[in-house]
Amino acid sequence: MSGAPLAPATLQLLRERTPRLVALLARRSGDFAAAEDAVQEALMEALTDWPRDGVPDNPGGWLFHVALRRLADAQRSEQARARREAIVATATPERQPADSELDDDSLLLLFLCCHESLSPSSAVALTLRAVGGLTTAEIARAFLVPEATMAQRISRAKRTIAEAGGRLERPAPLEEQKRLAAVLHVLYLLFNEGYVGSSGAALQRVDLAGEAIRLARLLRQAKREDAEVDGLLALLLLTDARRAARCTPDGELVALDQQERSRWDRAQIAEGSALVEAAFRRGPVGSYALQAAIAALHDEAASFAATDWRQIAALYEQLSRLSDNPMVALNRAVAVAMVEGPAAGLALLERLAVDPRLARHHRLAAARAHLHERAGDRVAARRDYLAAAAGTANLAEKRYLLTKAAKLEEE
Repeated sequence: MSGAPLAPATLQLLRERTPRLVALLARRSGDFAAAEDAVQEALMEALTDWPRDGVPDNPGGWLFHVALRRLADAQRSEQARARREAIVATATPERQPADSELDDDSLLLLFLCCHESLSPSSAVALTLRAVGGLTTAEIARAFLVPEATMAQRISRAKRTIAEAGGRLERPAPLEEQKRLAAVLHVLYLLFNEGYVGSSGAALQRVDLAGEAIRLARLLRQAKREDAEVDGLLALLLLTDARRAARCTPDGELVALDQQERSRWDRAQIAEGSALVEAAFRRGPVGSYALQAAIAALHDEAASFAATDWRQIAALYEQLSRLSDNPMVALNRAVAVAMVEGPAAGLALLERLAVDPRLARHHRLAAARAHLHERAGDRVAARRDYLAAAAGTANLAEKRYLLTKAAKLEEE
């Protein structure tokens, strides 16, 4: 919905209404795909009419009324008269419902969008549209693909859910627990794409990161006794707390050791730290809670030099036992280097160079460059900074790496 002449608060209102309306219409009509399309059409109409006519007194009711009309139109063109009349008769209210009357099935919708039949990328796209309220054009821009390509991806995702028998209802306990892992993973991926874009000119996409945090809060409202839900929300808050200090005013990346910590969001840090403590009290903790504990140690340190790297290295060691994730191993190598010296970290990185998942990843080259620089080997550091720059599609990250290489050449 970017570019619409509406206040940020109004755009947020639209996004918050979206999942509730989709869920309500899907429950009434029994057709998730048609309901989602109808709500998207209502949102587009709001973006056209509200700047001209003003935001209605009952925005949720206005959106519901328009979406219901669009749904009825679609049903009318696709179904037999008897079926159409039955749906319209049961779905059309005598009046527009107040916002407080709209059934809030957002969480069920989130679980449906993370159906086990979908790939992670499809689940992220569908979640952004159906639950996050972003338009297909916005999602396409975020992932740098044509709008038509993203529209096809979302349509296939909805069709896949329908063919797999996915319904807007609470899964059985065992299935819900399995799908919870997918929900957490999708929110984690969504946040990461917003925090450091995989491509594009900007380092971060604040809207995507913010949407992941909003949905994680929504999830925690229903899953307050789950340590990993606490851990994920804590991780997102503690990482996002540094957002204002991560870039210069003109969008250039600022490394952690150079960030102005007074610009970090202390309220988010306090909230995230409290969630970490809650997760560890509940136990047993998983990967998100452990990552959140690491983020808390970074955020709570008075300075980069005062960071408790020994404890961070120990947490990465514990994290590596839970998951065979090469990025965890890479981060552990950097933490070990901060404790035992760059040679120890470089030795660990050399082992990762044979892992096909990471061997050609720009983050491995960047970590190696950083440690070579700390060891005083400017030639090797410059070589690896250039290799890392060649491997990233994020332009802000590329500029940072090229600048590091250029400074080493000047010296």
